[in-house]
Amino acid sequence: MSDHHTYKKIEIVGSSKTSIENAIENALAECAKSVRNMDWFEVVETRGHIVDGKVGHYQVTLKIGFRLSSS
Repeated sequence: MSDHHTYKKIEIVGSSKTSIENAIENALAECAKSVRNMDWFEVVETRGHIVDGKVGHYQVTLKIGFRLSSS
């Protein structure tokens, strides 16, 4: 077994009408459907949409790091 790993990083955007945390969870859940070996995430941007002076929905941009397969 190797004692080192190589990672690739992608950027995705998640959204939620509920919260920033839920936007992160939604993004990770959707990404996990097609990306294997996800190891970490970094929130790089948080923003939202305003409707009638209130939060309409939250958007969170994430960088996802995943291990590249050694096979």
